[in-house]
Amino acid sequence: MRVRTVIVSVLAIALFAWFLRHANLADVWVQLRRARVDLLIAAFLAVIATYVIRAYRWQFLLHPIGPTRFRTALRTTVIGFAALGVLPARAGDVLRPYLLARQEGLSTSATLATIVMERVLDLIAVLTLLVVYVWGVADPASLPPALLRPIEVSSAVAGAGALVLMGMMWVLATHPERIGRLVFSAARILPHRVADRLAGLAQTFSSGFAVAREPQMLALAFFWSFPLWLAIAAEVWLVTIAFGMAMPFTGTFLLQALLVIGVAVPTPGAVGSYHEAYRIGVTAFFGAAEDAAVAAAIVTHAISYIPVVLTGVIFMAQDGLSMGRLNELAQSGPEKEMPAHP
Repeated sequence: MRVRTVIVSVLAIALFAWFLRHANLADVWVQLRRARVDLLIAAFLAVIATYVIRAYRWQFLLHPIGPTRFRTALRTTVIGFAALGVLPARAGDVLRPYLLARQEGLSTSATLATIVMERVLDLIAVLTLLVVYVWGVADPASLPPALLRPIEVSSAVAGAGALVLMGMMWVLATHPERIGRLVFSAARILPHRVADRLAGLAQTFSSGFAVAREPQMLALAFFWSFPLWLAIAAEVWLVTIAFGMAMPFTGTFLLQALLVIGVAVPTPGAVGSYHEAYRIGVTAFFGAAEDAAVAAAIVTHAISYIPVVLTGVIFMAQDGLSMGRLNELAQSGPEKEMPAHP
Protein backbone atom coordinates (compact mmCIF):
# COMPACT_ATOMS: atom_id res chain seq x y z
CA MET A 1 0.00 0.00 0.00
CA ARG A 2 2.90 2.36 0.73
CA VAL A 3 4.29 1.75 -2.74
CA ARG A 4 0.89 2.60 -4.28
CA THR A 5 0.69 5.76 -2.18
CA VAL A 6 4.13 6.86 -3.34
CA ILE A 7 3.27 6.12 -6.98
CA VAL A 8 0.00 8.10 -6.97
CA SER A 9 1.63 10.96 -5.07
CA VAL A 10 4.44 11.18 -7.62
CA LEU A 11 1.87 10.99 -10.41
CA ALA A 12 -0.15 13.85 -8.88
CA ILE A 13 2.95 16.02 -8.49
CA ALA A 14 4.10 15.27 -12.03
CA LEU A 15 0.69 16.06 -13.52
CA PHE A 16 0.38 19.29 -11.57
CA ALA A 17 3.89 20.36 -12.61
CA TRP A 18 2.99 19.57 -16.24
CA PHE A 19 -0.15 21.66 -15.84
CA LEU A 20 1.78 24.65 -14.47
CA ARG A 21 4.40 24.59 -17.21
CA HIS A 22 2.01 26.52 -19.47
CA ALA A 23 1.59 29.49 -17.16
CA ASN A 24 3.37 32.57 -15.94
CA LEU A 25 2.70 32.35 -12.21
CA ALA A 26 2.84 36.12 -11.74
CA ASP A 27 0.11 36.53 -14.37
CA VAL A 28 -1.88 33.70 -12.80
CA TRP A 29 -1.81 35.60 -9.50
CA VAL A 30 -3.10 38.70 -11.27
CA GLN A 31 -5.95 36.66 -12.74
CA LEU A 32 -6.81 35.27 -9.31
CA ARG A 33 -7.06 38.76 -7.84
CA ARG A 34 -9.30 39.95 -10.68
CA ALA A 35 -11.83 37.11 -10.48
CA ARG A 36 -15.42 38.11 -9.68
CA VAL A 37 -16.14 37.11 -6.10
CA ASP A 38 -19.94 37.14 -6.55
CA LEU A 39 -19.72 34.47 -9.26
CA LEU A 40 -17.34 32.38 -7.17
CA ILE A 41 -19.84 32.47 -4.28
CA ALA A 42 -22.58 31.36 -6.68
CA ALA A 43 -20.32 28.53 -7.83
CA PHE A 44 -19.86 27.45 -4.21
CA LEU A 45 -23.65 27.35 -3.75
CA ALA A 46 -23.91 25.19 -6.88
CA VAL A 47 -21.45 22.74 -5.31
CA ILE A 48 -23.63 22.51 -2.18
CA ALA A 49 -26.62 21.75 -4.40
CA THR A 50 -24.76 18.85 -6.05
CA TYR A 51 -24.31 17.01 -2.75
CA VAL A 52 -27.91 17.56 -1.71
CA ILE A 53 -29.10 16.17 -5.05
CA ARG A 54 -26.65 13.23 -4.87
CA ALA A 55 -27.98 12.20 -1.47
CA TYR A 56 -31.60 12.61 -2.58
CA ARG A 57 -31.00 10.55 -5.76
CA TRP A 58 -29.16 7.87 -3.81
CA GLN A 59 -32.25 7.28 -1.68
CA PHE A 60 -34.19 6.22 -4.79
CA LEU A 61 -31.50 3.66 -5.66
CA LEU A 62 -31.48 2.42 -2.06
CA HIS A 63 -35.28 2.21 -1.79
CA PRO A 64 -35.61 -1.49 -2.77
CA ILE A 65 -32.88 -2.47 -0.29
CA GLY A 66 -34.38 -0.72 2.72
CA PRO A 67 -35.44 2.63 4.18
CA THR A 68 -32.80 5.32 4.62
CA ARG A 69 -32.76 8.72 6.24
CA PHE A 70 -31.81 11.73 4.11
CA ARG A 71 -29.52 12.99 6.85
CA THR A 72 -27.55 9.74 6.82
CA ALA A 73 -27.40 9.65 3.02
CA LEU A 74 -26.14 13.24 2.93
CA ARG A 75 -23.53 12.84 5.66
CA THR A 76 -22.11 9.60 4.28
CA THR A 77 -22.07 11.11 0.78
CA VAL A 78 -20.02 14.04 2.03
CA ILE A 79 -17.67 11.75 3.99
CA GLY A 80 -17.25 9.50 0.96
CA PHE A 81 -16.39 12.39 -1.34
CA ALA A 82 -14.06 13.83 1.28
CA ALA A 83 -12.24 10.48 1.24
CA LEU A 84 -12.12 10.64 -2.56
CA GLY A 85 -10.42 14.00 -2.18
CA VAL A 86 -7.58 12.80 0.03
CA LEU A 87 -7.28 9.02 -0.35
CA PRO A 88 -6.05 7.21 -3.49
CA ALA A 89 -7.71 4.45 -5.51
CA ARG A 90 -11.22 5.97 -5.19
CA ALA A 91 -11.52 4.63 -1.65
CA GLY A 92 -14.52 6.86 -0.99
CA ASP A 93 -16.64 4.84 -3.41
CA VAL A 94 -16.26 1.88 -1.04
CA LEU A 95 -16.39 3.78 2.24
CA ARG A 96 -19.58 5.69 1.43
CA PRO A 97 -21.87 2.66 1.00
CA TYR A 98 -20.18 0.84 3.85
CA LEU A 99 -20.79 3.65 6.33
CA LEU A 100 -24.40 4.07 5.24
CA ALA A 101 -25.06 0.33 5.40
CA ARG A 102 -23.65 0.18 8.95
CA GLN A 103 -25.77 3.09 10.15
CA GLU A 104 -29.00 2.03 8.45
CA GLY A 105 -28.69 -1.72 8.99
CA LEU A 106 -28.51 -2.60 5.29
CA SER A 107 -26.45 -5.14 3.38
CA THR A 108 -23.02 -3.69 2.66
CA SER A 109 -22.54 -5.49 -0.66
CA ALA A 110 -26.04 -4.59 -1.86
CA THR A 111 -25.45 -0.95 -0.91
CA LEU A 112 -22.13 -1.03 -2.76
CA ALA A 113 -23.98 -2.12 -5.91
CA THR A 114 -26.03 1.09 -5.80
CA ILE A 115 -22.78 3.05 -6.28
CA VAL A 116 -22.17 1.13 -9.50
CA MET A 117 -25.71 1.99 -10.61
CA GLU A 118 -25.09 5.62 -9.64
CA ARG A 119 -21.92 5.77 -11.75
CA VAL A 120 -23.75 4.39 -14.78
CA LEU A 121 -26.49 7.00 -14.39
CA ASP A 122 -23.78 9.67 -14.13
CA LEU A 123 -22.17 8.40 -17.31
CA ILE A 124 -25.47 8.43 -19.18
CA ALA A 125 -26.24 11.99 -18.01
CA VAL A 126 -22.80 13.30 -18.98
CA LEU A 127 -22.94 11.62 -22.39
CA THR A 128 -26.48 12.88 -23.02
CA LEU A 129 -25.45 16.46 -22.29
CA LEU A 130 -22.35 16.00 -24.46
CA VAL A 131 -24.51 14.78 -27.36
CA VAL A 132 -26.85 17.75 -26.87
CA TYR A 133 -23.90 20.10 -27.22
CA VAL A 134 -21.98 18.40 -30.03
CA TRP A 135 -24.98 17.42 -32.18
CA GLY A 136 -27.58 20.03 -31.25
CA VAL A 137 -26.09 23.26 -29.91
CA ALA A 138 -22.51 23.76 -31.06
CA ASP A 139 -21.64 25.11 -34.47
CA PRO A 140 -19.43 22.39 -36.01
CA ALA A 141 -17.28 25.12 -37.54
CA SER A 142 -16.46 26.39 -34.03
CA LEU A 143 -14.92 23.07 -33.00
CA PRO A 144 -11.38 22.15 -34.05
CA PRO A 145 -11.75 19.71 -37.00
CA ALA A 146 -9.00 17.47 -35.64
CA LEU A 147 -10.92 17.02 -32.38
CA LEU A 148 -14.52 16.91 -33.60
CA ARG A 149 -14.42 13.40 -35.06
CA PRO A 150 -12.70 11.80 -32.02
CA ILE A 151 -15.30 13.43 -29.75
CA GLU A 152 -18.16 12.05 -31.84
CA VAL A 153 -16.69 8.55 -32.00
CA SER A 154 -15.72 8.35 -28.34
CA SER A 155 -19.13 9.61 -27.17
CA ALA A 156 -20.87 7.01 -29.34
CA VAL A 157 -18.67 4.18 -28.00
CA ALA A 158 -19.09 5.31 -24.40
CA GLY A 159 -22.85 5.59 -24.89
CA ALA A 160 -23.03 2.04 -26.22
CA GLY A 161 -20.97 0.88 -23.24
CA ALA A 162 -23.37 2.59 -20.85
CA LEU A 163 -26.34 0.83 -22.44
CA VAL A 164 -24.55 -2.53 -22.13
CA LEU A 165 -23.89 -1.83 -18.45
CA MET A 166 -27.55 -0.98 -17.91
CA GLY A 167 -28.50 -4.28 -19.55
CA MET A 168 -26.09 -6.19 -17.33
CA MET A 169 -27.47 -4.52 -14.22
CA TRP A 170 -31.01 -5.43 -15.27
CA VAL A 171 -29.93 -9.08 -15.54
CA LEU A 172 -28.28 -8.90 -12.13
CA ALA A 173 -31.38 -7.28 -10.63
CA THR A 174 -33.89 -9.74 -12.09
CA HIS A 175 -31.91 -12.93 -11.52
CA PRO A 176 -29.74 -12.56 -8.39
CA GLU A 177 -30.17 -16.22 -7.46
CA ARG A 178 -28.92 -17.31 -10.89
CA ILE A 179 -25.86 -15.14 -10.45
CA GLY A 180 -25.19 -16.82 -7.12
CA ARG A 181 -25.49 -20.29 -8.65
CA LEU A 182 -23.28 -19.28 -11.56
CA VAL A 183 -20.53 -18.03 -9.27
CA PHE A 184 -20.82 -21.12 -7.09
CA SER A 185 -20.48 -23.45 -10.09
CA ALA A 186 -17.56 -21.45 -11.49
CA ALA A 187 -15.77 -21.70 -8.16
CA ARG A 188 -15.73 -25.49 -7.97
CA ILE A 189 -11.94 -25.50 -7.77
CA LEU A 190 -12.22 -23.65 -4.45
CA PRO A 191 -13.16 -25.17 -1.09
CA HIS A 192 -16.92 -25.53 -0.69
CA ARG A 193 -17.10 -22.98 2.12
CA VAL A 194 -15.23 -20.37 0.10
CA ALA A 195 -17.32 -21.01 -3.02
CA ASP A 196 -20.51 -20.77 -0.99
CA ARG A 197 -19.33 -17.49 0.53
CA LEU A 198 -18.50 -16.03 -2.90
CA ALA A 199 -21.86 -17.13 -4.27
CA GLY A 200 -23.67 -15.49 -1.36
CA LEU A 201 -21.76 -12.25 -1.83
CA ALA A 202 -22.48 -12.26 -5.57
CA GLN A 203 -26.18 -12.82 -4.99
CA THR A 204 -26.36 -10.10 -2.33
CA PHE A 205 -24.40 -7.68 -4.53
CA SER A 206 -26.80 -8.38 -7.40
CA SER A 207 -29.74 -7.53 -5.16
CA GLY A 208 -28.34 -4.01 -4.93
CA PHE A 209 -29.52 -3.45 -8.51
CA ALA A 210 -33.10 -4.17 -7.45
CA VAL A 211 -34.12 -0.64 -8.39
CA ALA A 212 -34.10 -1.90 -11.99
CA ARG A 213 -37.23 -3.88 -11.03
CA GLU A 214 -38.96 -0.73 -9.78
CA PRO A 215 -39.49 1.51 -12.84
CA GLN A 216 -40.74 4.46 -10.81
CA MET A 217 -37.69 4.56 -8.49
CA LEU A 218 -35.30 4.04 -11.41
CA ALA A 219 -37.02 6.78 -13.43
CA LEU A 220 -36.75 9.20 -10.51
CA ALA A 221 -33.06 8.39 -10.03
CA PHE A 222 -32.51 8.83 -13.75
CA PHE A 223 -34.40 12.14 -13.76
CA TRP A 224 -32.42 13.61 -10.85
CA SER A 225 -29.15 12.74 -12.60
CA PHE A 226 -29.72 15.68 -14.96
CA PRO A 227 -30.28 18.42 -12.33
CA LEU A 228 -27.19 17.00 -10.62
CA TRP A 229 -24.97 17.37 -13.66
CA LEU A 230 -26.49 20.72 -14.58
CA ALA A 231 -25.50 21.93 -11.11
CA ILE A 232 -21.98 20.58 -11.65
CA ALA A 233 -21.92 22.34 -15.02
CA ALA A 234 -23.12 25.55 -13.36
CA GLU A 235 -20.21 25.53 -10.92
CA VAL A 236 -17.68 25.13 -13.74
CA TRP A 237 -19.39 27.77 -15.90
CA LEU A 238 -19.64 30.34 -13.10
CA VAL A 239 -15.94 30.01 -12.28
CA THR A 240 -15.02 30.18 -15.96
CA ILE A 241 -16.88 33.42 -16.59
CA ALA A 242 -15.65 34.80 -13.25
CA PHE A 243 -12.21 34.83 -14.86
CA GLY A 244 -13.45 36.66 -17.93
CA MET A 245 -13.40 33.69 -20.33
CA ALA A 246 -16.17 33.60 -22.94
CA MET A 247 -17.94 30.25 -22.84
CA PRO A 248 -21.67 29.51 -23.24
CA PHE A 249 -23.30 27.54 -20.45
CA THR A 250 -23.82 24.63 -22.85
CA GLY A 251 -20.07 24.63 -23.48
CA THR A 252 -19.66 23.07 -20.05
CA PHE A 253 -21.40 19.94 -21.40
CA LEU A 254 -18.26 19.34 -23.46
CA LEU A 255 -15.89 20.56 -20.76
CA GLN A 256 -17.30 18.37 -18.02
CA ALA A 257 -16.90 15.27 -20.20
CA LEU A 258 -13.19 16.08 -20.24
CA LEU A 259 -13.23 16.68 -16.48
CA VAL A 260 -14.81 13.26 -15.89
CA ILE A 261 -11.83 11.74 -17.68
CA GLY A 262 -9.49 13.82 -15.53
CA VAL A 263 -11.21 12.74 -12.32
CA ALA A 264 -10.83 9.08 -13.37
CA VAL A 265 -7.04 9.31 -12.92
CA PRO A 266 -6.39 7.68 -9.49
CA THR A 267 -4.62 10.57 -7.78
CA PRO A 268 -5.94 11.97 -4.47
CA GLY A 269 -8.56 14.56 -5.32
CA ALA A 270 -7.69 14.20 -9.03
CA VAL A 271 -4.88 16.68 -8.44
CA GLY A 272 -3.12 17.53 -11.68
CA SER A 273 -5.34 15.52 -13.99
CA TYR A 274 -8.46 17.61 -13.23
CA HIS A 275 -6.50 20.84 -13.68
CA GLU A 276 -4.98 19.76 -16.98
CA ALA A 277 -8.32 18.52 -18.34
CA TYR A 278 -9.88 21.90 -17.57
CA ARG A 279 -6.97 23.82 -19.11
CA ILE A 280 -7.06 21.76 -22.30
CA GLY A 281 -10.83 22.15 -22.58
CA VAL A 282 -11.08 25.92 -22.25
CA THR A 283 -7.98 26.68 -24.33
CA ALA A 284 -8.54 24.16 -27.15
CA PHE A 285 -12.29 24.61 -27.56
CA PHE A 286 -13.04 28.12 -26.31
CA GLY A 287 -9.84 30.03 -27.03
CA ALA A 288 -9.07 30.97 -23.43
CA ALA A 289 -5.71 32.47 -22.52
CA GLU A 290 -3.31 30.12 -20.73
CA ASP A 291 -2.92 32.18 -17.55
CA ALA A 292 -6.66 32.66 -17.12
CA ALA A 293 -7.24 28.96 -17.80
CA VAL A 294 -4.66 27.90 -15.20
CA ALA A 295 -6.05 30.29 -12.58
CA ALA A 296 -9.64 29.17 -13.22
CA ALA A 297 -8.64 25.49 -13.12
CA ILE A 298 -7.07 25.95 -9.68
CA VAL A 299 -10.14 27.76 -8.33
CA THR A 300 -12.65 25.36 -9.90
CA HIS A 301 -10.86 22.40 -8.35
CA ALA A 302 -10.56 24.15 -4.98
CA ILE A 303 -14.27 25.01 -4.84
CA SER A 304 -15.16 21.46 -5.84
CA TYR A 305 -12.91 19.69 -3.31
CA ILE A 306 -11.86 21.86 -0.36
CA PRO A 307 -15.36 22.57 1.10
CA VAL A 308 -16.43 18.91 0.91
CA VAL A 309 -13.16 17.72 2.49
CA LEU A 310 -13.51 20.20 5.38
CA THR A 311 -17.19 19.34 5.89
CA GLY A 312 -16.40 15.63 5.67
CA VAL A 313 -13.75 15.99 8.37
CA ILE A 314 -16.31 17.73 10.62
CA PHE A 315 -18.87 14.96 10.05
CA MET A 316 -16.21 12.31 10.74
CA ALA A 317 -15.24 14.01 14.00
CA GLN A 318 -18.90 14.10 15.05
CA ASP A 319 -19.22 10.39 14.29
CA GLY A 320 -16.01 9.46 16.11
CA LEU A 321 -14.13 8.64 12.90
CA SER A 322 -10.82 9.88 11.58
CA MET A 323 -9.16 10.04 8.18
CA GLY A 324 -6.59 7.56 9.41
CA ARG A 325 -9.35 5.11 10.38
CA LEU A 326 -10.99 5.51 6.99
CA ASN A 327 -7.64 4.94 5.28
CA GLU A 328 -7.17 1.76 7.32
CA LEU A 329 -10.64 0.57 6.33
CA ALA A 330 -10.02 1.39 2.67
CA GLN A 331 -6.80 -0.64 2.69
CA SER A 332 -8.19 -3.62 4.58
CA GLY A 333 -11.53 -3.73 2.75
CA PRO A 334 -15.12 -3.07 3.77
CA GLU A 335 -15.48 -6.55 5.17
CA LYS A 336 -13.58 -5.41 8.26
CA GLU A 337 -16.19 -4.43 10.82
CA MET A 338 -16.38 -1.06 12.47
CA PRO A 339 -18.52 -0.04 15.40
CA ALA A 340 -21.87 1.28 14.30
CA HIS A 341 -22.52 4.97 14.81
CA PRO A 342 -25.84 6.56 15.63
